[in-house]
Amino acid sequence: MGRTPASLPGKGGERLQVVVDQEHVGAPGPEGLVQHVIHHVDDRRGGCAVEGGQKPSDEIRGLHEVLQGREAISAQAREILGWPRVENQDNSVGLGRMGAMDLESAGALAPALPATGAASRGRPAPVVASATNWPEVLAAVDIGTNSVHLVVARVRGLRGLEVLEREKEVVRLGSGGGDMKHLDEDAIDRGIAALARFREVADVHGAPVTAVATSAVREAENRGVFLRRAREEAGVDVEIVSGVEEARLIHLGVLQAVPVFDEPLLLCDIGGGSTELLVGHRGRTLTARSMKLGSIRLTQRFFDANKLESSAVDSCRREVRAMLSSFARVARRHGYEVAVGSSGTIGAVCSMAVARREEAPPRTWNNFQLSRQDLAAVVKSLVKAPTVAARAKLPGLDAGRADIILAGALILEQVFEEFGLEAMTFSDYALREGVLLDAWQRRHGGSLHHLSNIRRSSVVQLAELMDEDREHSEHVATLALDLFDRTAELHGLGDDAREYLEAAALLCNVGLFLSHAGHHRHSYYVIRNSDRLSGFTDREIELIALITRYHRKGLPRPGHPEFAALPKADQRLVRACAGLLRICIGLDRTHDARVAALEVQASDGLLTVTAVPRDGVDIGLELFSAAERTDLLMEALDLTVQVEGAT
Repeated sequence: MGRTPASLPGKGGERLQVVVDQEHVGAPGPEGLVQHVIHHVDDRRGGCAVEGGQKPSDEIRGLHEVLQGREAISAQAREILGWPRVENQDNSVGLGRMGAMDLESAGALAPALPATGAASRGRPAPVVASATNWPEVLAAVDIGTNSVHLVVARVRGLRGLEVLEREKEVVRLGSGGGDMKHLDEDAIDRGIAALARFREVADVHGAPVTAVATSAVREAENRGVFLRRAREEAGVDVEIVSGVEEARLIHLGVLQAVPVFDEPLLLCDIGGGSTELLVGHRGRTLTARSMKLGSIRLTQRFFDANKLESSAVDSCRREVRAMLSSFARVARRHGYEVAVGSSGTIGAVCSMAVARREEAPPRTWNNFQLSRQDLAAVVKSLVKAPTVAARAKLPGLDAGRADIILAGALILEQVFEEFGLEAMTFSDYALREGVLLDAWQRRHGGSLHHLSNIRRSSVVQLAELMDEDREHSEHVATLALDLFDRTAELHGLGDDAREYLEAAALLCNVGLFLSHAGHHRHSYYVIRNSDRLSGFTDREIELIALITRYHRKGLPRPGHPEFAALPKADQRLVRACAGLLRICIGLDRTHDARVAALEVQASDGLLTVTAVPRDGVDIGLELFSAAERTDLLMEALDLTVQVEGAT
């Protein structure tokens, strides 16, 4: 396919160059643009080539815009490019149907793309704006405590979703009792059957499936059984997400439906096993908390199906209020101007509120406003119903939710009370829509040769909190990535492993915050149990933690339960990355960044790593320490490894 460069005038005399597919060249408009060009203008993302020595005066972050003549170009794009304004123009590119996110802000949710070509040599490369960035059909599965949901959609990146299929199965994974520590065999059977059906629906559309599991699977001691059966019987790999990561993904989904991107918001999602709360602004998480407050969990704890005791209602309210109070104080310090709610529980309350008014239900529930008065009336009607059977007859309530709706409504009531809310905006988009957009970003935004913004920033924040010698860790990370790249043909690992290695290198010393003795094990514990690592799946956090666990002392062994639980491919990844990291830690033994660069040569079963010193300084201690740490890499690559200094 032929490609044609197009040069666009910017402010200050600079030129913005894009490259377009020859087949899309149409009649040029007044700005010399062509139609149907997907255009990225953002220096951080590899952006645009700038002729004239400076980048555009402002950034348009995360811009994925189909340019269809001059009217389709946003006001900010026109301002940066120095073009005349167009009156009565819609300046937003919405995520989803509601036009919820504007162009200038979209990048706060988008991971940074790598700079390639000329950009990697210090000069931004031209954007290749081709038809390969057209919408992609993806599927997401949300495995909750009460229900399993599927959505199949044509994902248009930051332009939103076109939903093709929605499916829901009520499986009640969290119905086993014991405070959700065990998944009943029957519940697992129901869940696997639903996943198998959803896999078939996704296959009809040729859609790859991203499946995430939340509270019920996350807390179950026998979750491994569910994960294995999902993989073997339904052909679905399920990732367990932490409560805070769940909140982040819900936030991402909500912003596709509700126009609150520019407003500080409080997000509430009430599930069967947990409630996720988040304060965010412009796509960023300011603080988030996952609490063991769910409609199923509290129903099992407080309510009998056959008779409702008023004392049980009071006890439930006290329990919820006590658990919410500490986060309410944190949220108020950050501040929020609007509250948004998602989940089936809040949707059911909204439906009951409309039914009480004897109004027709809206055609879409997105952006429905639930007032404090509406909620109070719904809760009053639920409390007055003495049994589940009586609640099932209440107007607007799905009978299948009658047994758990009271507990869910009481959670919502106390959220209103503790956070001082007068109203809440409902979002029909939630976790599964967030998973779709996140999956699209991972596939197209990628993290080639660096950590994507949200992931890397969370790693850096944890390191800043707990690592007293960040310069050492950052230098080790630089050496480790260089060694990873130079040995790529030997280990055969991909960019995901490179990202895990960088994260592990930056975090390998966080355990020193607790104690030097055994700090590699402390680092594993901190990483594995921290809620500060955003954007990573449960599996990815485990891999990063294990690479860190083996950066010193004993090698990975089958007797180590966490390592033994990994699939063989992940065991190999941990061995190779930890082996590379051990050598590079040795190469900065003095914590003085004395090794400036590395060279590598491999032949006849021998890998030679040559350390190039900075300014002729002595690196004798570095060479000795690195040579003492070659054992794991030798085991991983099945090669002899030696370390020497440059001559």
